[in-house]
Amino acid sequence: MKKLFPFIALMLFSLNYMNAQTEAPASDTSVEEQKQYPVMEFESVVVDYGVIEQDSDPYRYFEFTNTGDAPLIITNAKGSCGCTVPTWPKEAIAPGETGQIKVRYATNRLNKFTKSITLTTNEKNPTRKLTIKGEVKPKPSEEAIPSSGSGF
Repeated sequence: MKKLFPFIALMLFSLNYMNAQTEAPASDTSVEEQKQYPVMEFESVVVDYGVIEQDSDPYRYFEFTNTGDAPLIITNAKGSCGCTVPTWPKEAIAPGETGQIKVRYATNRLNKFTKSITLTTNEKNPTRKLTIKGEVKPKPSEEAIPSSGSGF
């Protein structure tokens, strides 16, 4: 029994020493954290049409740059209603490259508006919201325009 105890102690010490010699993982980050993603960086996520006249230019643009490490793919863009129609690049946007989302608002609708555009991308957080807002005023009527004559 006296000879067995030192033998067990030596075995435990050896196992512990061998375990300490195994190589540690290169990093503690998970595979998900190591994955490279694109990142859309916008000049602004809100476009203000301001106060515009009925039936005026319906188009506005959201400019962005892919500041990530992988190509950006926009798989869908959807307006919050039928009056807001987005158009997006269908091809991949390489890292460092720029692109734009073109939005058409139905400027025949009067009054103030705030609408959203939801993008679906291959970013780490795949959903992104953009906003358009403004106010559409009616066109001045023909009668409201003063005449250039003397009035007689």
